[in-house]
Amino acid sequence: MYFIFLFINFSNRTQMRYNFLGNTGVLVSELCFGTMTFSGQGFWAVVGKQGQDEANELLKASVDAGINFIDTANVYSMGESEKILGESIKALGLNRQDLVIASKVKGRMTPAVNNVGLSRLQIHRSVDESLQRLGMDHMDILYIHGFDTLTPIEETMRGLNEVVNAGKVRYLGVCNTPAWVVMKANGIAERNGWHKFDAMQYYYSAASRDIERELIPLAQAEKIGMMPWSPLAGGFLSGKYTRDTPKAGDSRRDDFDFPLLDKEKAYNVIDALISVGKRHNVSAARVALAWVIQQPGITSTIIGAKNLTQLEDNLAATQLVLTDEDILEINTVSGLTPEYPGWMVEFQMRDRLPGTTRF
Repeated sequence: MYFIFLFINFSNRTQMRYNFLGNTGVLVSELCFGTMTFSGQGFWAVVGKQGQDEANELLKASVDAGINFIDTANVYSMGESEKILGESIKALGLNRQDLVIASKVKGRMTPAVNNVGLSRLQIHRSVDESLQRLGMDHMDILYIHGFDTLTPIEETMRGLNEVVNAGKVRYLGVCNTPAWVVMKANGIAERNGWHKFDAMQYYYSAASRDIERELIPLAQAEKIGMMPWSPLAGGFLSGKYTRDTPKAGDSRRDDFDFPLLDKEKAYNVIDALISVGKRHNVSAARVALAWVIQQPGITSTIIGAKNLTQLEDNLAATQLVLTDEDILEINTVSGLTPEYPGWMVEFQMRDRLPGTTRF
């Protein structure tokens, strides 16, 4: 993972660092602004219902704070999120070339049998429709939004390569997909001289550290950018939830209990976040975000907010530097349970690690 320690101060509100997107020359802000809350059509209403004016306000605040990385998806409010984002960029007079725009393909968009998945047919159609909604001639990153177990990986990689070669997409990314599939896909791409995945987007929070087993090591070894989503575990780590307050009353977690997590373990994590927050006089949410930002192998952490107050607290996480004591307190209650073969690798390497006796 390569980093550039470039800090820009915008109106003394926050400082933003920029990291290289994997093994590319593209710099992205350490925070990425997510637009899943835009519009709130149908199912997505539980996530957020921000109209055009609210979206404009949040996007402007994000860009003013130094964010240049914007994330959306075709399925967010069935395309309405992409439309609102495109209109916001125009309404605010933002320079499209200063922004890194990412969208996704896979989710079902209509009842039609082929308007879902990762076939070449769907990839081409989805990209064209996303660009039309965004009002753009290209997107900077196209993620596959998950693993399509019914479509051959080679067909998917061929379709992705074609949309890059057509100039509609600059870089490719992958979400919510097993590590072995990512490696197989990139191996197929390399064998055929096709474009490979340069970006990975996965669920990661102090309460859900599963990607540390295989996915973060993969990203580090292969020099692929890692973008965590839901760093507050769907709002569960916001500080609103405790053992004594299982319902926040104003959080989407009350009605949409996702993403999955071990809540008993998460309550222990929340206790630690609150404890660390008191030492720094900041919110538990800010501590939770800072923890993710400062983890090894992380490129850009995706944030979302329902209002400007939430957004400003999230942005301020870039200023919070957790101490070794802070990180140890959080790690002690959030650590992963050893799993095979990971623990066997560590056991068999015990006499070869630095500081050990060699035979």
